Amino acid sequence: MLGATMIQIKGPIISPLHDAYFFGYGSLVNRATHVFAEAHPAQLRGWRRVWRHTDLRPVAFLTVVPDPASTIDGLIAAVPGADWPALDLREAAYARVPAHKQVSHPLPHRPEIAVYSIPKGAHGAPSIAHPILLSYLDVVVQGYAREFGPEGVARFFETTHGWDAPILDDRAAPRYPRHQPLSAAERVLADEHLERVNARLIRDTP
Repeated sequence: MLGATMIQIKGPIISPLHDAYFFGYGSLVNRATHVFAEAHPAQLRGWRRVWRHTDLRPVAFLTVVPDPASTIDGLIAAVPGADWPALDLREAAYARVPAHKQVSHPLPHRPEIAVYSIPKGAHGAPSIAHPILLSYLDVVVQGYAREFGPEGVARFFETTHGWDAPILDDRAAPRYPRHQPLSAAERVLADEHLERVNARLIRDTP
């Protein structure tokens, strides 16, 4: 875990009190995509999850935008020693925004918590030229299924905006660099929800 010193008290492992945390709401919910081992399910208030694209990336990804009426599920994970550079590099299209006052979590203390959001004015709606990758969406769905079960996957689809965006079906040759193998049940779960939101899948071409 990036060399962090862990403290064990009566069984559960907790991070040092100086560790900061991030709130993940997309691929970061899937623990297989990162090395931040100390993680917990959590909820973020005041932000809405939406599909967007940025000139810094060729395809669309999830971001969050302010919305006082919205609450979304996600995962908080400790960043040992508040050492952010590696995660900032992964989330290079995003700004890191303080969010500790808006996150509900099971920790006994109140650490610094940040959420990554594409700055206002720096993102646009997905398009045929900038589609959602199905291999990326599969990773997100797998993460929510593992953390929150089928009900959590349903909430993810219900609380995410922008399902009119085109989705590039790249399952046969995944383009997302952190893609994960899906079980048959996980694939069916994703496909059922895509059908419910009337998702528009487009065929991948070599």
